[in-house]
Amino acid sequence: MSNTRVHSSNASILSDFKEITKMRLAISVVFSSVAGYFLGADNIDFVVVTLLAIGGYLMVGASNAYNQIIERNLDALMDRTKNRPLPAGRMSVPVAFSIASIFTVLGLVVLYIINPKTAMFGAISIFLYVSIYTPLKTKTPLSVFVGAFPGAIPFMLGWVAATGKFSIEPGTLFMIQFFWQFPHFWAIGWWLFDDYKKGGFFMLPTGKRDRGTAIQIILYTCWTILVSLIPVFGVTGKLFLTPVSGVIIFILGLGMLYYAIRLFQQKTAEAAKKLMFASVSYITLLQIVYVLDKFIRQWI
Repeated sequence: MSNTRVHSSNASILSDFKEITKMRLAISVVFSSVAGYFLGADNIDFVVVTLLAIGGYLMVGASNAYNQIIERNLDALMDRTKNRPLPAGRMSVPVAFSIASIFTVLGLVVLYIINPKTAMFGAISIFLYVSIYTPLKTKTPLSVFVGAFPGAIPFMLGWVAATGKFSIEPGTLFMIQFFWQFPHFWAIGWWLFDDYKKGGFFMLPTGKRDRGTAIQIILYTCWTILVSLIPVFGVTGKLFLTPVSGVIIFILGLGMLYYAIRLFQQKTAEAAKKLMFASVSYITLLQIVYVLDKFIRQWI
């Protein structure tokens, strides 16, 4: 019996640790960073890749822990978040703050080992997310605009880690993920509108699940597709995409746009949920196509 209790206790601690750092989200951010590194690196250094993955996870984990500390009372009001470690009482604020602080320091040190600029952008990301985006979520729909900045940093962070400099190439990667944030987060805001309302969060541009919000989702989806295709035209330095890959990206974009239009037509939570999954698929597949395009060109 005591062994069972120990095992379940350990499983609970691990589960709470994964929840406070939002492990799945952190892993997706690490994926974006590593994709950016592969695009920027002339020669792949797997020590740097490992440091980038560890540093990126630590920084995202810290941001999420701070976020949950600040929003713990609001999280208790929403079905989606009321069972998180803090509102459920399974973890104390001092423990969560210790995790967040240790992750911040270690994350910055690890990223600094790669190069100072990578650490600087990591620090900017955590500051914007925790100090500006999080407080604004209950004040104004513009919080999504502010949150798009730290959300767009990971893809470009990988390029900066590979080259040690910020230029048009990582700037383009930043813009792709920046515009993508809007249809992605507005889809989530629409899908979970009622739950967000309980916590007093303003996520949709008009504040409502209406025609205006749906039109803006379509517009920003179009902007995302267009920005994603800029590297095809050879105007973004070393970041280049072949026409074949451009066509693939365009088709993927049309798939995302289809779900954005369906949301406009149906205006349902289910349609928003489908768009959210389509947006995640789009950005993930886009990053894979970009990386494969580069290495296939090198092999040929």
